[in-house]
Amino acid sequence: MHPRLLACAALLALTAAPATSAPGIVRQVDQRRDQAIALAADLFDYAELGYLELRSAQRLSDYLDANGFQVEDGVAELPTAFVASRGRGAPVIGILAEFDALPGLSQAPLPHRQPLVADGAGHACGHHLFGSASAVAAAAIGDWLEATRTSGTVRVYGTPAEEGGSGKVYMTRAGLFDDVDIVLHWHPSDRNVASPESSTGNKSARFSFHGIAAHAAGSPARGRSALDGVEAMNYMTNLMREHMPSSARMHYVITDGGRAPNIVPEFAQVYYYVRHPRTEMVEELFERVVAAAEGAALGTETRMEYEVIHGNYPLLRNDALAAAIHAHLSALGGVRYDSAELEFAHSIRETVIGKKRPLEAAQQIAPFEFRQKMGSTDVGDVSWHVPTAGFGTATWVPGTPGHSWQAVAAGGMSIGHKGMMLAAQVLAATAQQLYQEPQLVAKAKAEFHKRRGANFEYRPLLGDRAPPLDYRL
Repeated sequence: MHPRLLACAALLALTAAPATSAPGIVRQVDQRRDQAIALAADLFDYAELGYLELRSAQRLSDYLDANGFQVEDGVAELPTAFVASRGRGAPVIGILAEFDALPGLSQAPLPHRQPLVADGAGHACGHHLFGSASAVAAAAIGDWLEATRTSGTVRVYGTPAEEGGSGKVYMTRAGLFDDVDIVLHWHPSDRNVASPESSTGNKSARFSFHGIAAHAAGSPARGRSALDGVEAMNYMTNLMREHMPSSARMHYVITDGGRAPNIVPEFAQVYYYVRHPRTEMVEELFERVVAAAEGAALGTETRMEYEVIHGNYPLLRNDALAAAIHAHLSALGGVRYDSAELEFAHSIRETVIGKKRPLEAAQQIAPFEFRQKMGSTDVGDVSWHVPTAGFGTATWVPGTPGHSWQAVAAGGMSIGHKGMMLAAQVLAATAQQLYQEPQLVAKAKAEFHKRRGANFEYRPLLGDRAPPLDYRL
């Protein structure tokens, strides 16, 4: 085993699993501790971007295949998506597994900024831990189903490109969740929380402006600046902010602003996100952004075209499932640091801007109360098809923001691995309860249908476009 893995495994072995209502399945998860750490370490090192996660997806699917799962790769026209199944009959419980990294956030597992690869990708959202915990929990569940001859199927969904690529939306659109009874998921965090929650829906697009090149000093009157189109659009959308709902969010980056100052830019591009807790408002805001782009093109005598890149529904909450998860998370308890981890955490804490959260928060379980999150996830589309609930565990130092180098650093060492193992235990214990208590499945389904409404008709926000497999290139 790699020396770093041996050291992490030794640290984790010092922390015994606390008592829980499902000690057997928790022990089965703990027996796979070294496997989970090895999986996470490999995915951490691969750090592959959305739809480019060839090694990461293969590593996870190989692990599941070796653990008795039937694996189907390349589903929903996504080369790095897979579905792995084990067991027979109902209920069918799906467990989501993510594994894509973020650009520009490469970081060594150290408490100071030190990229492993200059301008490389890094797991700043902890998806290396996400995919590993889900796979290991599913392996333990599969063994338990077989050993006890319990009716039921556990299914792992390898879902690529959560970060802006909407992999789960294409898998939902392809019908891959149509026969699933319950879906469970989790996410790395700086806290332990299993409250019912919703998120913002979102939609993104690249707006490309085409102008006419000319010498910026010698013949500027003969040119039409594509960058003027982008800047005019941005000016108008920034004026829009005053007239948007306070719960809305809008962000953009200029991905191409021209090549040289002495050339009137022939091409320029800007990449936009809009978000809101209600799907219909996401669509309305997006159309207003499109109108601004059209006006900018008209005013600058340029030509504009746009490509929708992704679109996600907000999460549909399910309190019945959330309560079950919360009970297991509370029974298992939070994450405790040893002396070396405390030293690491103190160092990380000093680099984080804003109010400092106490490090003891990693041991605590957040109160069970509804949370409206302002971020977005493609889990949202799944949750409008199947009763779905998730949770977070403290894989990062308390107070650490997601999408930061500090998140990468903690996620690459034993602090992240402890949170990952807690997540695997909670997933396995909750799934076991669902297999044993059909009344809980029925209760979750009844709530799902009530919240979704009788007349709901699924219409993906990204329309019928093909997956943008090159969106990170």
